[in-house]
Amino acid sequence: MDKRATILNQIYGEGREADRLTKTRAGQLEYLTTLSYMDRQAPQPCRVLELGAGTGRYTEALAQKSHQVTAVELVDKNYELLKANTAPYPNVEAVQGDALDLRRWADASFQLTLSMGPMYHLYGKDGVNRAIDEAIRVTRPAGILMFAFLSVHAILYCNYLQPAPHDVKAGMEENFKADFATVRHFPEQGFTGYDVAEFEALFRDKPVAHLRTVATDGILELAEGRDHFAMTDEDFRLFSAYHLMHCEERELLGSSSHLLYICRKL
Repeated sequence: MDKRATILNQIYGEGREADRLTKTRAGQLEYLTTLSYMDRQAPQPCRVLELGAGTGRYTEALAQKSHQVTAVELVDKNYELLKANTAPYPNVEAVQGDALDLRRWADASFQLTLSMGPMYHLYGKDGVNRAIDEAIRVTRPAGILMFAFLSVHAILYCNYLQPAPHDVKAGMEENFKADFATVRHFPEQGFTGYDVAEFEALFRDKPVAHLRTVATDGILELAEGRDHFAMTDEDFRLFSAYHLMHCEERELLGSSSHLLYICRKL
């Protein structure tokens, strides 16, 4: 097992992903927003490749909409839960595999390709470019690709400004070089974040057309870290409607922990 797979099995080994999209308001908003954009990009049943499928939350939703889903997950525990959760769906194929190696699938195999977690855990240029290139390769011309990524600024806000002891110095050293402009990416981070413009630049020379960049959970992860945070179902409904109206606005993107880069293959 390589270093990256070892780190990921340590991170997700206790099944932490199983309820991530349901147990917090931020997770619920991320799920709602991401699924909304999946529905927009694939309104009719089609062949979908989901990379980093986790325990199958999105896989199940896509299967229920009659898509033919190939769900790929690297982490042992997640894959075990993915297989169990999607067993009732004959239109789901669950595969244990790596987004860096899609050789089992031919060029132009899928109409919609989703990279829902791999970019959180790739640190070097070679791996990042391979993951992007492989996803593009297996997508049909005019097909849609969606890449989930993390905001480095939201990582700093949520992980280092909020929880005691508010270790700003550690957060800066973990995520930025001394100039505060250059973002750091290295395996021991576990999760690596991007400046939005930095992530978009990864696709500059790729055979895709950028459609939109979307904030999927907005500022809710930061807000939920406050003492005595509470949000009623009605408040969540209202905030979700507001969020879906504004989640593509550039000035709001960096405050969101999770984002989507959406493009069309040329």
